[in-house]
Amino acid sequence: MTETNNEAAQELEVAAIDSSDAALEAPTSADETEGTQTSKSAKALEEEGDIAADYLEELLDIFDLDGDIDIDVRGGRAYLEVTAGANSNLRVISEPETVEALQELTRLAVQAKTNAFSRLILDVGGSRQARVNELAKVAQRAIDKVTASGEAFALKPMSSYERKIIHDLVSDAGLVSESEGEGRDRHIVVKPQA
Repeated sequence: MTETNNEAAQELEVAAIDSSDAALEAPTSADETEGTQTSKSAKALEEEGDIAADYLEELLDIFDLDGDIDIDVRGGRAYLEVTAGANSNLRVISEPETVEALQELTRLAVQAKTNAFSRLILDVGGSRQARVNELAKVAQRAIDKVTASGEAFALKPMSSYERKIIHDLVSDAGLVSESEGEGRDRHIVVKPQA
């Protein structure tokens, strides 16, 4: 059973990579859509969430995974959380890379139905909070290095959602951060206060 679930998770990741050409047709980050995308109404975001939930339910059924899907609207985005009990097999798709791939596939499915770019957020089995905790550690290490050295420090590339979390943490620490680079190479540079 575990081997089948691991294969299912790998298939999701491969499908997300294969769909990257389609994703290039639409903006891939919040940074790229700033100024070009108007705020969606709560009704439009709820519809987006419903479409995404239908897509996710089908995927969960195909791969025989247990999970309940909760839909919410937060910060101008549809937010979907897939949860299950402690004995669930959902953990096979809760690794951050797999969740990111599944999120991109879900966004593409929504985009295909609505003809509009989706910025939905997907959380599987608490993976988002786990990632936020990891990002907090990354941000703190960068803050400590910049504070100690007084020099700028570049982080690895990450998604717009992750960059937003880092920007907020760096700002709260009294330092400055900027996103640099393009596309998949877009990353944050943490700098001392000027």
